[in-house]
Formats: sequence, C-alpha cells, structure tokens
Amino acid sequence: MKVLVFAGSTRLASFNRKLAREVAAMARAGGAEVTHLELGDYDIPMYNADLEARGTPPDVMKLKQLFYEHPAWLICTPEYNASYPALLKNTLDWLSSPVKGDAVWNDDFRFSRGKVVGVLSASPGALGGLRSQSHLVPLLLNLHCWVAPQTYALGRAGSAFDADGHLVDEAAKTRAQSVVQQVLWAAGRLQQA
Repeated sequence: MKVLVFAGSTRLASFNRKLAREVAAMARAGGAEVTHLELGDYDIPMYNADLEARGTPPDVMKLKQLFYEHPAWLICTPEYNASYPALLKNTLDWLSSPVKGDAVWNDDFRFSRGKVVGVLSASPGALGGLRSQSHLVPLLLNLHCWVAPQTYALGRAGSAFDADGHLVDEAAKTRAQSVVQQVLWAAGRLQQA
C-alpha cells in the first residue's frame, strides 16, 4: 500500500510535522510504502485564476501526480483560528483545479477521487485541533475522498513529544496508530473492490 503523509505546516518546530513523522513511521511498520511529503519543499503560490491562466506551476503538476499515485493519505493539520491553515487549503485548491487543454489533468478530482484519508491534528490547546478537523473533513468529502471515521486530535502537544520528536504517551501512540491501521485496512479493501 502506498501512503502519502504530510502536515499542513512548514514551521520548523511544528507539532503537526512531528506527528506526521510519527504516523509515517507507524505506516512503514505496518508494511506500507510511505512517501513523507513536506509541503514547504514545493513552490506553490497563492491560488489565483489569472496566474493559472498563464500556466499551472510545475510544482503543482508534480504534486498532482504524487497525490494521484497514493491510494491512501495521512494528513496532520494544525488549527488556526478554529480551522485548518491557508497552506493546506491553498495546496488542495491548486491540486483540484483542472488543467485546461490537458487530456489527463482536465479532471479536477483525478488526484483525489477514491483516496482513503486519515485526519489527525495536534495543538497546544486541550482540543488538539479538533475544530480544524471539523472543517477539513467536508472539504475532503467534496474532493471525493473516503475519510476514515477514526481520527485523532493530540491535545497539549507542547508536552506530547520527547527531545527526539517521538510521542511520549502510550495512549497517544495507540490513538494515532488506530488511524493509521484503519486507513491501511480501508485502502486495501477499496483496491480489491
């Protein structure tokens, strides 16, 4: 199973980037072929239809293909103002925009249709980014994704990781692992269908 793992943050000490590293390791341990994506490695401008009319940016085209190639995704989203961040929204907006005149990428949902997605979040607050998940899930459903019902919101994230970026609490590990396992199981079942 090919799994794409990424965080909706580029901050160096991001709790969600730490959480993404942890779930990537869990997915590998579960036998998956994992691509751990860092959104900051791609040059993606703010979405603008006038800019797009001059040509879809090359890094957007690379990401369209990368997302398409992975039947399962694990997304770790921060919570900004009770929702998911602009980085994540902007990326998904670009990826879902059809490339006019392109026989392959003129389908706006080609990159996302049928993907099984696990949603996790981490936040210094007690809710762990739960409100960001409540906004992100409808967007993923609109993109024709299958969203795993098992999610995880890691609260008090400032004390949740050790100096090496690993989760310290066994219950947190178990909850994150349950999301990974459900995504791998469901994606495997859908590929057999």
